[in-house]
Amino acid sequence: MTLLAIENLTVTYRGLRAVSGVSLALQEHRIHGLIGPNGAGKTSLLNAVCGFVPLTAGRIVMTGREIQSLPAHRIAAAGIGRTFQQAEMLADQTILANVMTGAYAHRRSNFLQNLLGTRAKRRAERETRADAEAMLAAFDLLALKDEIAVNLPFGTQKKVDLARALMARPRVLMLDEPISGMNDVEARAVIEACRRITRERGVTLLVIEHNMHVIMDLAETIHVLHHGEMIAEGTPSEVQGNPLVVEAYLGPSDADA
Repeated sequence: MTLLAIENLTVTYRGLRAVSGVSLALQEHRIHGLIGPNGAGKTSLLNAVCGFVPLTAGRIVMTGREIQSLPAHRIAAAGIGRTFQQAEMLADQTILANVMTGAYAHRRSNFLQNLLGTRAKRRAERETRADAEAMLAAFDLLALKDEIAVNLPFGTQKKVDLARALMARPRVLMLDEPISGMNDVEARAVIEACRRITRERGVTLLVIEHNMHVIMDLAETIHVLHHGEMIAEGTPSEVQGNPLVVEAYLGPSDADA
């Protein structure tokens, strides 16, 4: 079943097309990979879907509803989350506090209750804290919950960023280079966490990743961008054998030059 459909999406910056007529469909409960050389338009595509940059043309349809005209916070509320290449931490706050902020859209207390510090507000805060601790445990970070985020290695910050994004309970989660800055052990742990997220939480993932060994092992379907256009999509084996993909990464062969 198609959960999110991107149709003929175009993004233009000052006359330059960063994304040109791209269409792709994300299937429910699956892991999709988005690859391409530097400057292919991958992050621009994610930014457009999440409402951070305007579309020049195209449609974005989530469970049958067009969302391309919604502001970013309403797109997030519709069930689309993302992480960034650089983990955006509240630097002077603890890991636990950072992860708890991801649950803002699902807090069981309203503005007035929060302002007055009512029992409903305190109960909601306890529930959010418990959920955040459970999420940290899933990423083997619970022992670090009281550490200040700015003191963390970059790879650990990326794991915190992923845990925080999941606190918003997205149906689609877009990950922009989730294992950059990690050693092999950390990267393997995040890969397994991604598989577990899809299996246990029913989250559909769209993953940008430059490590080809990782993305070919992780994703079930691969989409390939080059110069802002979709040049191939299919299973990892189909994409690896596609001559357009080989040329995009390696350049034309001597016979074609």
